[in-house]
Amino acid sequence: MTSTGTDLSQLVGPAIAATLAAKGYDTLTPVQEAVLDEALNGRDLRITSQTGSGKTIAVGLVVRDVLDDLTNEFGGPARPRVLVLTPTRELAKQVADELGWLFAGLRVRVSAVTGGSSYVDQRRALSSNPAVVVATPGRLRDSLERGKIDAKSLAAVVLDEADQMLDLGFREDLEAILACLPAERRTHLVSATFSRDVVALADKCQKDPVHVQGTRLGEANLDIEHVVHLVVPDQRIDALINLMLEDPDARSLVFARTRADVSRIAGELAEAGFVVRSLSGEMDQPERERALAAFRSGGVQALVATDVAARGIDVAGIARVIQVEPPTNVETYTHRSGRTGRAGKQGMSLLFVSPQHYQGIARGLARGKIAHKVEPLPGKDAIYRAREARMLEWLARGGDGTTLDTHTLAIAERVVKGEGAVEAVARLLEKAGLHGPTHVREVRNITPMSPRDERPLRATRDARDGRESRDAREPREGRQEKPANQEFVPFHVSWGGKHGADTRRLLGMVCRRGGIEGRSVGAIKVDAIFSIVEVARDVADAFEASASKPDPRDPKVRIRRWSETTDRERERPVRLAQGAVREAREAHVERPEPGERQEYVPRGMRAAQTQPPPPQPPQPPVQSEQVERVEPAARPASAERPARREVPVYERPIRREGASDRAERPVRAAAPERADRAERPARAGYGDRTERPTRREPPPRAAATPPPRTGGITPPKRKIVKER
Repeated sequence: MTSTGTDLSQLVGPAIAATLAAKGYDTLTPVQEAVLDEALNGRDLRITSQTGSGKTIAVGLVVRDVLDDLTNEFGGPARPRVLVLTPTRELAKQVADELGWLFAGLRVRVSAVTGGSSYVDQRRALSSNPAVVVATPGRLRDSLERGKIDAKSLAAVVLDEADQMLDLGFREDLEAILACLPAERRTHLVSATFSRDVVALADKCQKDPVHVQGTRLGEANLDIEHVVHLVVPDQRIDALINLMLEDPDARSLVFARTRADVSRIAGELAEAGFVVRSLSGEMDQPERERALAAFRSGGVQALVATDVAARGIDVAGIARVIQVEPPTNVETYTHRSGRTGRAGKQGMSLLFVSPQHYQGIARGLARGKIAHKVEPLPGKDAIYRAREARMLEWLARGGDGTTLDTHTLAIAERVVKGEGAVEAVARLLEKAGLHGPTHVREVRNITPMSPRDERPLRATRDARDGRESRDAREPREGRQEKPANQEFVPFHVSWGGKHGADTRRLLGMVCRRGGIEGRSVGAIKVDAIFSIVEVARDVADAFEASASKPDPRDPKVRIRRWSETTDRERERPVRLAQGAVREAREAHVERPEPGERQEYVPRGMRAAQTQPPPPQPPQPPVQSEQVERVEPAARPASAERPARREVPVYERPIRREGASDRAERPVRAAAPERADRAERPARAGYGDRTERPTRREPPPRAAATPPPRTGGITPPKRKIVKER
């Protein structure tokens, strides 16, 4: 901590002064001393200071005066005097630990209530009636609504990193929590940066606030060296591996944008031989704690994390922060880089930027008053020299300090005096890991463009005016054009237009998954359910090995080498079948001459019409049922039309076996005159039951007009059973 020359017991009291002295602190930082001004007593504060400047201890010094009126009652809901809200579980645990040892001399209990922890542990933590509760917004709101926390005796509430809470979508929870708190309270906001949304929230919940600046708002940590490396997007992993190889002993915190990126980067580094762990929001709380514990212990070379870790990691000895992708705003960059260079130690923040985005990133860093420099990535020679220097230093200081036994010394003496001593020492150095866990990667160094370079704008104007572009006359430095006679290999991608694929998105995906540049990609054909992408033959094998691995960003998309004889038939069987029928039809159907009229033939008969039918053996004459068609007589126009009556209609007669399918159907006729019911013969099989009619053949139709009906029973219709 920075020296102030003031006695701590006079500023913070003897109890807290003794606690700080026991921790080795004999002075206060500027932000800690600023909050102790007597003019700020009873006021709401907005505390801003750079990361690692001791803001958590400053919060404890601000709320220490409201912890005098404590209660020792146990049981029932917790009645805290101070609530501290944090955006992440890691930050909540860190703040609870810091305030716990700070208030140990005052015998003040501090408990953490966070999401992801069990309700049993939460109930146990709140049952001791802590005076200070550190919580995340979601779990704190749940505890207030369930009655586990009683806020009537609350004296102060602290919003730590409020901008991050708003970014994570906790606005509704914050508003609900503040509505449950008593009106007579003090509200403090703490952050390294204040966005416009945070200021609007502070104006609603604070009364007559005072701005306390340990450092100027948005000012970067002066103990951090900011370096920008220009890297093309498909070489970011190779650039990261080279940085790890240059200094493998440096504890590195690697930031990625999404959870899928964290998983992919951690997998690539682990496959290269580095000891890494990952940290993201989808992990369970015990798993996240184990990852942080391993990183703190020093057994992990790198921790790959999302921005959720930018506000909650306080690990001593982080030598560098590597940001594989630039953040969306300068505030996030400040919090990311603030994980290093803490407590007066020097740190380094490395940022990967694509060449076309450098000017925008440079303007953003300038607005945040962050001085940076652009440096090339370490090359092979620099990495080899660094390895040799580490090995010589290790040998000079006696390795790890262990004493060698006489037997080992005797073997070494024999090796040195014998033949092939140089080769033997070289093999020993190889066994000792001089070359590291993996080989050095080839990464292209890029020179940054001048801010006044107007070539893109000039090329756009030339194309609009129809003139030859100057870039076409003078090739830009570092540009790599596609060879004229380059051969390509097609690859099948299980992602088509129905799924949202287009040429631009396909190009970005195949370059990212295959680790190739855009100049190595040829034609891209997008179909409905799949696509075909051509890749240069010289990189096709490496592309296939890399792209065939599952990708967490799009796990359902598979990329494999295109096979003309297997994949096409498997993917488009219906379309190929239709094409074969069409080709056969066009090959065998005779085309009419110009001006000649062609007789229409149904589609199903066209193929059969082209070939003569095979000879058929003579068939015997078929005995078919002959039904005479009788045309009805013309009725005079003046004849009176008889009244319409309900008459049954006979069914079609049953066709005998062998009858022609095209036999002429009989004309429907009315039922003939029927005899009395008693005179009808009985149906076979029914005894003397004469009420059921027998099946009869229809009578010949001799007359057009039916005879008058005198009685009888209408025969029932036959039930026709259709065979499948």
